[in-house]
Order: sequence, then structure tokens, then C-alpha cells
Amino acid sequence: MVLKSVNQDDPGSYHLFYANKNGDPGSSITFFPWPKAVKAEYGAGETVAIAFSVPESSIEFWKDHFEKLNIPQKEVFERFGKKVLPFFDPDGLPLELVEDSLSEDIEAWEKSSIPSDYQIRGFWSATLRINEFEGTQNILEEVLGFKVAESDENFKRLSTESPLGHSIILEKTDQPINNRTGRGSVHHVAFRAKDEEQLEVMRKKVMDMGLNPTEILDRHVFKSVYYRTPGGVLFEMATDGPGYGIAHHSDEEMGKKLFLPPWLKEKRDQIENKLTPIKL
Repeated sequence: MVLKSVNQDDPGSYHLFYANKNGDPGSSITFFPWPKAVKAEYGAGETVAIAFSVPESSIEFWKDHFEKLNIPQKEVFERFGKKVLPFFDPDGLPLELVEDSLSEDIEAWEKSSIPSDYQIRGFWSATLRINEFEGTQNILEEVLGFKVAESDENFKRLSTESPLGHSIILEKTDQPINNRTGRGSVHHVAFRAKDEEQLEVMRKKVMDMGLNPTEILDRHVFKSVYYRTPGGVLFEMATDGPGYGIAHHSDEEMGKKLFLPPWLKEKRDQIENKLTPIKL
């Protein structure tokens, strides 16, 4: 956990940030823990799987590991030439591990309880379930720099040269669009912008496509823009900086003290009284 903060649109709930060893841009997965949220119902216009990259020949380790911990998993299958192990978190969030030799070039974390030969190294992909490819694919190619790598009748993989989160998988479906966020669902998928100047250029491209991005929002550790794609999936574009370091005096503090942006600091007592304590 690199940052324990609050949802800036709903300060009465947490926003928890997890990342790799260095908190590198592109490595973050975040959670809104909403104890009373209803179970998600999946349809079109949603992210229906998050995949993490693991070194080759590590899937068997993870199968045994999940079995010992009673973590629900499905059978290993092959997709686009890679072994994939599907599993689920306690809320039913669909997750995957993908064997990829590229992950071995990403630094392992020496404090992990998992041996370095098997460790998760970062995102591999997110799978977006949509009714048609064209609109979302245009954004991925024209705004975000992805290119089509592989495809078949109902799936298309687009990729970049980034070692972290290099792929997006588009899955075509006839299901109706469902934009109701629930327990075990993905709220949005985030993409990197180098800085605020590049973010503004990307935002203008999105506007020129006839979409309605938000203004640039100050999240303190980064700045970001949100918009819903033609396929119904919510995208965020976020700057690399300032980064998580601006929220802490040292690496040892990461995730331990509740961080509030300057505009919420005067409400700290009120906010902390509403939150269930989390201690690491």
C-alpha cells in the first residue's frame, strides 16, 4: 500500500492505492472499499478482467498457492499464446495471472512473501467488454498510442511498448451496457500522461472525437481527466507526477498515515471519525 487516502468525491470513504516496489507510474491499482455496496452484475461497457504479469513457469506455483488459501480459481487456458490463470478476489472481482518472459525484466520486491521467481511484476492487461470495437479502438490508437497486435472474431489485443500494462483486450459482446458500479467491479481504467501539458493535448483529442472529458482535476499526487468511451467504459488519463512521494516524508510512512490533500486537511478529525481504522 503506497497511499491511504479518501475518495475526493466522497471523503467519507477510503481510496487505497497499491503499486510496485518504487510506486512507479503505471503500476497502481486502487480500491474504494464500500462495505454496503451491492454485488456487481456484469454487462457491456465494463472492464471484466484485470491481468497481472508473472514470470514464465510460475502458474503452477500460483495454482497451489491459491488452493492453500482457498482463493477461487478457474482452469488455466491459453490466450494469444500466453498461459492465463483466472481467479477472483473476495468480492468476486475477476483477476488473471499471465505468464510472460517480459515480466522478468521488471524488478522484484525483496520484502514480498512470494519468492522472486514467481512474483507479480505489474499489470499485463485489462479486458474491456463492449458492443463494438471501433469507437474505443480509435481512442486507444489515436489518443493513447496503442496498436493492434492480435485479433480473432470476438477479441482484439492492442499493445504498447510499455513494460507495465502494455496491453488492452477488447471483447465484443451482445450484452446490454451496464454502468452500475457494484462490489467486485472496476470503476475505471487509468492511462498515463507524461505531464499536464501532454494531458491537455490528450484531452483536446478526446473532445475532438465528440466526447465529454472532465476538466483537468487536481488529485494532488497527480492530475487527471475522466471520460466515458463510446463503448461505455470509464477512462482516466493521469499525469506521472508529482507522485506518491509528495504525500509522505519517507518511504516508511507509505500507506500508514491517512493522507489528505490540502483542501481537506482542516476536516481531518471529521473525516477520520467516519472511517473504519486501517492499520498496517
